[in-house]
Amino acid sequence: MAFEDPTPTAPFRIGTRGSPLALAQAYETRRRLSTAFDLPEDAFEIVVIKTTGDRVLDRPLKELGGKGLFTREIEDDLLAGKIDIAVHSMKDMPVDQPGGLLLETYLPREDVRDGFVANGPKGLADLAAGALVGTSSLRRKAQVLNRRPDLKVVEFRGNVQTRLKKLEDGVAECTFLAMAGLNRLGMSDIVSGAVDADDMLPAVAQGAIGIERRADDARAAEMLEAIHDTPTGQRLASERAFLAALDGSCETPIAGLAELDGGSLRLRGEILRTDGSEALADEVTGAIEDGAEMGASLARSLLARAGDGFFDWR
Repeated sequence: MAFEDPTPTAPFRIGTRGSPLALAQAYETRRRLSTAFDLPEDAFEIVVIKTTGDRVLDRPLKELGGKGLFTREIEDDLLAGKIDIAVHSMKDMPVDQPGGLLLETYLPREDVRDGFVANGPKGLADLAAGALVGTSSLRRKAQVLNRRPDLKVVEFRGNVQTRLKKLEDGVAECTFLAMAGLNRLGMSDIVSGAVDADDMLPAVAQGAIGIERRADDARAAEMLEAIHDTPTGQRLASERAFLAALDGSCETPIAGLAELDGGSLRLRGEILRTDGSEALADEVTGAIEDGAEMGASLARSLLARAGDGFFDWR
C-alpha cells in the first residue's frame, strides 16, 4: 500500500513507555506500519515517555492510584501533539478514554496465559506451605491466595528484568509473568510452566497491544486502520465492557477472557475478594456482535452475587 506521508523529515511519532517490553511492542507497531505502507523504518520515530508507574517503584500500585499510572503522561503528550500515536499494553488501560482520544486499533493478540517462573518448582502445587510468591498484581495475589491460602505474597514491582533479578536475589521463591510479554521478548524459555486459563483466568485484555490516536487525526486513522486486527477487537470489546461494568482498576481483583468460535463468543469472568478468601466466576456465550452487552450482563450478574463490600480492602 503506497503512502506519501510521513517523510524522513517529518517522522510519524510512536509514543511508548521505555521498558524493554514496551519498546518491543512499539517496534512491532512500527514494523507492521512500515510493511503496510512500504515505508522505511526511519519514517517513524520511537518516542520514549516515562510514566508515574515507571518512576515510582517502591510503593504498591494501589497506593499510587490505579491503571492511569502507566498511561497518563503518554496520553497528555498525545493530546499535546508531541506524538502521533501511543502504543499500550491493553491490560494497563483504563476503560475511560480522555476526551479527544480514540483507542480502536489492536494488533493480533498473543498468548493470554500467565507464566509461572521459579527455580525448581513447576507450579503452585509444588510450593511448600509458607513459600513466598512475588507479584504486584492484585488479581494474581487474590487468585494465588484463593487456591493456596497457606502461601505468602510479597510486593514485586518492576519490569520483567527487574522482577527476575528480585527472584534471583531471593525476594520470593516464584513469580508470575505474562506469557505474551515473554514471547515478545524472546524469553519464554525462563517459564517453568504456562498456567492454563482454566486454572488461573488472566487479566482483562492480557496479551493485547492497543494503539491510541487523536480523534481528529485523519492521517493516523488511515494508517492504523491498515493494521487493526478485527478478532482481537471483538474479544476486547466484550472483556472491557465486563471491566467497565465492574468499575475495574488496579485496586480490584478481576479476571476475564473472551474467546471466539466461529460466529459465537464465549466470555468467562471472575471476581475475587482482595485477600483471596472468596472467588465468584461465571461465563456467557452468544453472538460476537453482542459481545459488549454480554460483558456488561456478566458483570451485573457477578456483582449481584457478590453484594456490598465484596471488593473492600482486606
